[in-house]
Amino acid sequence: MSLPFPLIQQIDALLPQTQCGLCGHRDGCLPYAKAISEGEEANKCVPGGQPVADAIAQLLKRPLLKAEESVWDIQADGRPQRMKAIIREDECIGCTKCINACPVDAIIGSGKLMHSILSDLCTGCELCIPPCPVDCIDLVEDTEPLPTATQQIEQQDDLRYRYYAHIQREEQRRIQRKGPIVRAAIDSELFVQFSSYLNSVPTIQRAKKSAEQDLVADAKTTIELAKLRTQIKKLEKQLSVRDNPAKREQLQQLNAQLDALQGDA
Repeated sequence: MSLPFPLIQQIDALLPQTQCGLCGHRDGCLPYAKAISEGEEANKCVPGGQPVADAIAQLLKRPLLKAEESVWDIQADGRPQRMKAIIREDECIGCTKCINACPVDAIIGSGKLMHSILSDLCTGCELCIPPCPVDCIDLVEDTEPLPTATQQIEQQDDLRYRYYAHIQREEQRRIQRKGPIVRAAIDSELFVQFSSYLNSVPTIQRAKKSAEQDLVADAKTTIELAKLRTQIKKLEKQLSVRDNPAKREQLQQLNAQLDALQGDA
């Protein structure tokens, strides 16, 4: 089924592009725009506040709804207070976890070296805070003058562009990482389709593993399957002699791992 991209684009253009996930869509503003076009309520954008909720309702000719409340005070423009993240640099251990978490690449630094946040690019999305193992990131009020309507659109366009570039880079990194890959809940296919439709953002392409990488992955999977089957047989033999609740639970976990691995193979 083809998606109503013209309508989704109109809704997405009204969202602030903070990609914060506070609306309940962890992968950013575009999935929320799609959900709104399919009937989801349009008042869940916390950083957009009442102005964004009202603008989307007017676009779709829906009843006006009270916007989801923010923990921050309301600014003169009706939106919640803009915030910026800052790193207490003398406490930073250079783990790079905040860099990977930032959806608009506003954090710079290298492994085991101090990191810094580019305040002009930071959206205050707060996504860098939970991964920090030493809790050295704070949120402070953005004291810059409120943007005009034109400046707001320009900022949103820039943030959207940076987020799509971030997704494309992460898609390439996904197949180059060694070991298990823990991915955010990003609907990559939606971004692939929308980036092809919208000329103002980087085109996102799904990264594919080379034949050599597939062979290596297949070999690793085969070895892992063999190990699991050996462990399962050993436990089954032990349980046939004497029942043990702990070992029976372990057997269930191993069988679940086996099913999952066979499903991915």
